[in-house]
Amino acid sequence: MDRKQMCVSNVKYKKPTVNESKRMGNLLKYLTYRESRDEKARQAGGRERWLDQGMGGSITEIADRCEAYQSEHVLMFSLVINPNVDLIRMVPPDEREAFVKQLTERTMNDFFDARGIDTGVEWSAVLHHRQTDGNEAPGQHNPHTHIVLPGTYYDADEGRRKPLYFSRNRSVDHIEMLHEVTQENMVELMDRYAGRDWEQRYDTLTTIREQQEQVAYIEEAHGHEPEIGAVWAGVRRTDEATSAVGVYGFFKNREGETALQFRPVMPNLDHEEAELLALQLKEQLREQRDQPEIETSAAVHPTLDL
Repeated sequence: MDRKQMCVSNVKYKKPTVNESKRMGNLLKYLTYRESRDEKARQAGGRERWLDQGMGGSITEIADRCEAYQSEHVLMFSLVINPNVDLIRMVPPDEREAFVKQLTERTMNDFFDARGIDTGVEWSAVLHHRQTDGNEAPGQHNPHTHIVLPGTYYDADEGRRKPLYFSRNRSVDHIEMLHEVTQENMVELMDRYAGRDWEQRYDTLTTIREQQEQVAYIEEAHGHEPEIGAVWAGVRRTDEATSAVGVYGFFKNREGETALQFRPVMPNLDHEEAELLALQLKEQLREQRDQPEIETSAAVHPTLDL
């Protein structure tokens, strides 16, 4: 697999202004009491929710330390470490939280070691258990961490705090360094939690999905919907145990570009059952296509009449 797809790790920051300080407070509340915009936290908010590595274990403590440790240009940094959902599904459900926490701790330690910051940098992190909201495979378990860092770090040699930077230029690229460190730790943890054949299994999953998409290129459209255009009934492999039945069509992606995508109608089926139901959906779409006078339901989610 392309190891750049193993995990998303990104960095943002807030400036030391009155408005940004208010936004920081709102962000910390969101991180503490929510799993996502649509989901409340699964456990009580506060100290027990935060992994405290020097920045505090509550909204007040973290906000106070961000204020105390700010630099001239940075009030706080926020990082997200978000493992690939298809890889997470290979990890046993009761071990996923430990997996993501270890990934976070190891990545933070290794990243600052690689930068030569021997004393490390204070940070606190919160683990979110959100459900994916993507159109192709919604509702998948997507555990990830949000990490809060200060604008400065303590330099033991100089005996003072110095500004913390995330530079990205010709001489040094800290963002790329963070990605590489995250990928290295993902590989080691996947070997331990999912077995050393995880990459081969992922490539097999990707190959099957590519084969399933071919229905849109080798068959005449099974149906045509006013707001979508041509659609094809089909199956999309979710993981090694389950598949979804639905329709393929050319939809706009998040970048606003039209691309072949899948829209599930029935998820969480075993592979054989999904194949059989896809044949039924194919016939229904063809009947609707050939009998335009029959009023059809919403195009994106055709109804399987079983």
